Amino acid sequence: MIIGLVKDNRRYESRVSLTPTGVAVLVNSGHTVYVEKGAGKLSGFLSEDYLQVGARIAYSTEEMYGRSDIVLRMSPLTVSELEFLREGQIICSAMHLSIAPKKVFDVLLEKKVTAIGIELLQHEKGYYPVLESMGQIAGRMSIQIAAQYLQSNRGGRGILLSGVPGVPPAVIVVIGAGIVGLNSALTALGIGAQVIVLDNDVGKLRRLETLASARATTSFSNEIAIKKSLKFADVVISSVLLPGGERAPHVISEDMIKKMKSRSVLIDISIDQGGCTATSRPTTLRDPVFVRHDVIHYCVPNIPASVGRTATHSLNNALLPFVSDIANKGIQGAVRSRINFGKSIFTHNGYSVNEVTSKIFDVDYTSIHDAMR
Repeated sequence: MIIGLVKDNRRYESRVSLTPTGVAVLVNSGHTVYVEKGAGKLSGFLSEDYLQVGARIAYSTEEMYGRSDIVLRMSPLTVSELEFLREGQIICSAMHLSIAPKKVFDVLLEKKVTAIGIELLQHEKGYYPVLESMGQIAGRMSIQIAAQYLQSNRGGRGILLSGVPGVPPAVIVVIGAGIVGLNSALTALGIGAQVIVLDNDVGKLRRLETLASARATTSFSNEIAIKKSLKFADVVISSVLLPGGERAPHVISEDMIKKMKSRSVLIDISIDQGGCTATSRPTTLRDPVFVRHDVIHYCVPNIPASVGRTATHSLNNALLPFVSDIANKGIQGAVRSRINFGKSIFTHNGYSVNEVTSKIFDVDYTSIHDAMR
């Protein structure tokens, strides 16, 4: 197959889907790989690095789409890029179709594109390699971000996360004890902050308590518990996601935000799925924050892009096994050989094969196995 690595058009997106090492694996398996010129530059991988392992260079996005059977990209498709899609093409990206314009979904069906959401790629053991690799980075980065925006010169409360002898540390409230929340909490504890974690899955809270040696305060998550915790918070990190690509639920209301401490910091890591805070809206790495009700909101959808080289290596490790399967076996072969692979596909052969997005866009749902017949 011919595989293409697109240069991402999202501003300040530094990640690329595969490293030169990952490309070498595909080339050595007999596949042709095109890399759009400059695709890996911001993550430290030059076009020459890809050429040395056998890749070919394409000089425009239009050329990339025109040549490729499989297109690999990081950010969701935009309306302006739909014209480049070819009938029957395979697109692998962070689709986030639950918050995408309907036109994107309609064109995917019209052109019979196989749209694979890398955020939904699932291992046979049940975990999500791409989602978890990016979640680990975002969770750890959130504490660096919190420390920065708590500083007085950035408009924050002027609080050191760790405190000093005689002065208490910052209080960090983490809502959601999944991969993002777990990494946020453990990183914050390592610095010396006081950490409160809420989740409605007691098993996740038990795991956190074990890993944190019982240093974090855990609570079952509900409206009352969240409301109470937010009043004490210097920093709130919200990371609630629903399975299957659904839009994130709003677990923090505007009224709760109004009652938070003045100049406290809210980091909504779920913003790439719509956000789980009523006052959130997407921001960028160039202009990452806004203030509402005297609370600093940080709502960047692609936090891992701020450490592009680390993120690209991690993404390559998670994504390469799936891309290799698709390239070597085709979509049907990959679906048959990986029991959960079909759950990552949104559209195929003109059919909507994801139940969540079928409901969102009010179209008939067809199972991936029926769509492949």
